[in-house]
Amino acid sequence: MQRYTHNRREITLIFALIWLLAACGNTSTSGGTTTPVAGAPGSGDGTGGLPQFAHIVVVIEENHSASAIYGNGDAPYINQLAGQGATFTDAHGVAHPSEPNYLALFAGTTFGLTSDACPQHYSGANLASGLNAVGKSFIGYSENLPSMGFTGCSAGGNFFVADYARKHNPWVDFAALPASINQPFSQFPSDFTRLPAVAYVIPNQQNDMHSGSVATGDQWLRTHLDAYARWAAQHDSLLLITWDEDDGSAANQIPTIVVGAHIRPGQYGELVTHYTVLRTIEALMGVLPSGSAASVQPISDIWQ
Repeated sequence: MQRYTHNRREITLIFALIWLLAACGNTSTSGGTTTPVAGAPGSGDGTGGLPQFAHIVVVIEENHSASAIYGNGDAPYINQLAGQGATFTDAHGVAHPSEPNYLALFAGTTFGLTSDACPQHYSGANLASGLNAVGKSFIGYSENLPSMGFTGCSAGGNFFVADYARKHNPWVDFAALPASINQPFSQFPSDFTRLPAVAYVIPNQQNDMHSGSVATGDQWLRTHLDAYARWAAQHDSLLLITWDEDDGSAANQIPTIVVGAHIRPGQYGELVTHYTVLRTIEALMGVLPSGSAASVQPISDIWQ
């Protein structure tokens, strides 16, 4: 009788232990998939195991289709970067002309704008305000911007084309944002650790291929961003190069290239728009999505 009672107690303890182990396992999984912890390394915004980055620099070029850049001998540096990074073969602007596309890349909406009219005034969520809400920083660096916080519609250049154009600088349209985020490109730091979490770089209208040649724009990128591109790959940072729109076609297909740390090089054929790009930046930085960026998923297949 004592042996039977002893064995029954052992069996009961074994079953209790099995139940406890099963219960502990259920607290860490959902549908058999480990649930990432928001803000943990490698979890991005907690929605897809995205890597974390110290800095993201976005360069916006002008008015060229993917077919005019990929494989073009006048763009050796850009194509070198394309070979080193993730190259998107089905990326698109969201509108014509330029200005609505810049708004889409910054605020997730075109605000119904169908022109390059200046000035514009907007309010609401955007990349800079989202970064600020999570304690991170944004600066837009525009080449030939006369001074920090300048709100004029143009500067420099000649009667036919200005060097600086506000239509390519969407953050100045949001009065709630501080003037300090609107900086001349001359303030882009040579010590890249001093960069904000996210920086948008706007070359002038000769160097962004708007009025200058592809070769001029390509050389400008090599001269001014190559050092950062090399540094980024070793310092958990990214360089993203995209175009506002193509040459005016209905397809509006543009080049988009991402190079830097944690990238799996190759060509990627999924549909990407400015909203996808913005959503990805926001997710990588743990920021709530802005506008129509909330309706798309961040890019998740290019990361190592």
